[in-house]
Amino acid sequence: MKNKDFYAVILSGGSGERFWPLSTPDRPKQFLSVFGGKSLIRQAVDRLRGLVPTEHILVVTAASLVKATHQELPELPRSNVISEPCRRDTAAAVATACGVVERLGGADAVAAILTADHLMRDVPAFRRLLADAARAAASTDDIVTMGVAPDYPATGFGYIQVGDPVPLRTKTVFHRAVRFVEKPDAKTAAKYLATGKYAWNAGMFVWKVSTMKAALLAGAPALAILEAAVADKKNRVPAVLETLYPQLPRISIDYAVMEKAKNILVSRAAFGWDDVGTWSAADRHLATDARRNVAKGNVALLDVTDSVAISEGPHVAVLGVNDLVVVATKDSVLVAAKGRVQDLKKLLAKMSVK
Repeated sequence: MKNKDFYAVILSGGSGERFWPLSTPDRPKQFLSVFGGKSLIRQAVDRLRGLVPTEHILVVTAASLVKATHQELPELPRSNVISEPCRRDTAAAVATACGVVERLGGADAVAAILTADHLMRDVPAFRRLLADAARAAASTDDIVTMGVAPDYPATGFGYIQVGDPVPLRTKTVFHRAVRFVEKPDAKTAAKYLATGKYAWNAGMFVWKVSTMKAALLAGAPALAILEAAVADKKNRVPAVLETLYPQLPRISIDYAVMEKAKNILVSRAAFGWDDVGTWSAADRHLATDARRNVAKGNVALLDVTDSVAISEGPHVAVLGVNDLVVVATKDSVLVAAKGRVQDLKKLLAKMSVK
């Protein structure tokens, strides 16, 4: 397909609470440069260079993050940063993005829905997959999801059961998606890995606008109304969002559309994907010492194993512990068992200051 018909939408509304205290409401995870030397949102845009025209890259984000997004991505047209008036999870953001892409490129335009807080070790492989996913979406009436071949029994990701291959003129093999399943327990994850019939749900989708409009009409009528109102060039997008967003349910695109749709293709690609959802992912992406520790900043370790210690200011000394996360900023300190960092949101809910 031609680049002029291809758009990319980066969802960037998350608050990144599980990376507190480095991540805060004013500087959520996607703006951190802990992984890779650049912010995660900067990396997300850089991966698209030459594949998607800059003027076709859109970012959907919270109103409070619009200014920071413009500062981080000054090359994007200001109108390409779309402000959500309130948080309504990914389904509303995707419906908004679909409407904007239809407004710009018409019903035959192809949109890739990506996220601002993922990492890919093998960027060329990701780019090849994205290009093939766009070709598949342009040539069919299917939603294409870029599933990832699992290489360990992860319990922090959702999974997609992979069915029969579908003949397409792409180098990537796409399969019919059988079903989406929630984050499994360790035993179930190991079973999924052993069967070879599951992919990680990376939350990245590609479709023709017309395909997504049909899916919204079938599974989420309120979101279809939002999409149509945004797409109508007679309307001002900010005014539409201010009016309709507060009335929408808080629901993910998986629940609203993907778990209901029957026309989904899925890959089982390998490109070193990770959504770096919590501090427990740090040792997968940062340098470790001989005892599998991550140490960044003003940090000293002695007799410590399998731990993460990061400081943005104060001197942090860690002695004689295992499987610990210690993160310090000038304002706050986190000390947590590595196996409990998934519960950080619960801890923050008890705190009066975040």
